[in-house]
Amino acid sequence: MAGSSFFALLDDIAALLDDISLMSKVAAKKSASVLSDDLAVNAEQVTGMKADRELPVVWAVFKGSLKNKAILVPCALILSAVLPAAVKWLLMAGGLYLCYEGYEAIKDKFSRKGHGSAEQGKKAVPKTAEELAQYEKRKIKGAIKTDFILSAEIIVITLNVVADAPLYQQILTLTLIAVVMTIGVYGLVAGIVRLDDAGFALAKSKAQGVWGRALRASGELLFSAAPFLMKALSWIGTVAMFLVGGTFVAEGIAPLEHAVEALVAAIGGWSAAVKLVAFGVVGALAGWLTALVVSGVSKVRRRVAR
Repeated sequence: MAGSSFFALLDDIAALLDDISLMSKVAAKKSASVLSDDLAVNAEQVTGMKADRELPVVWAVFKGSLKNKAILVPCALILSAVLPAAVKWLLMAGGLYLCYEGYEAIKDKFSRKGHGSAEQGKKAVPKTAEELAQYEKRKIKGAIKTDFILSAEIIVITLNVVADAPLYQQILTLTLIAVVMTIGVYGLVAGIVRLDDAGFALAKSKAQGVWGRALRASGELLFSAAPFLMKALSWIGTVAMFLVGGTFVAEGIAPLEHAVEALVAAIGGWSAAVKLVAFGVVGALAGWLTALVVSGVSKVRRRVAR
């Protein structure tokens, strides 16, 4: 009897692991677009760091991301059980925040190209050790804030996948997705920010023959491309804020979501691309409107303070 009970327990454990694995795969597929945005945004956040501080910054944001998910997983489970409608409103608020951050980033990028931008840019560059430390803290804080919003969408997507599963399976799947996604995203971010070092090492390879020449050529190409890749990621990360934020906002407002769906249906082909552009436009407009509201509130507060 004891032996049969033991094997029955093993069967139950195997079935549980199969269920969790299947649900995790589905959740990972559904959140793939968010992961690409998460990767681009977080790689953009660590640009501008000194080379010897890039990995420590990524590590600090990685730890912050784990803390975010440690907060989000139980909160998502509680909200889903007690007040499921609140999840949608929280996601919309997070989407507006991302849109606002994207708008401010775009405004900052273009303002530096305007009149007097050279002087402003010089003043904005941190020079002393204290200024560099403060700049690094701001970058880490901003990256962790942004990660919180993107992590929230990943958790909610996963929660929707496991909504009909028993509570213990929900907890295990959410925990697995949270840990694996965090390690995957920040592992890739760490690799991206050190591409120039990898290219430099390959370019200095002492290997002989065709293989050696190929290694050195690849290294030189990688080393030359790294700065352009980081600049591209800076823009991709900003655009990703509009795309993700616009998706949150549009999906939270039924008439707006229906309008996007009607536009996609009317155009026909390239439905995925059209929907993406539509969500991006929604995100840009939401960011602009949020910035107007924030600016107006700030002016009122300044007048009251006088």
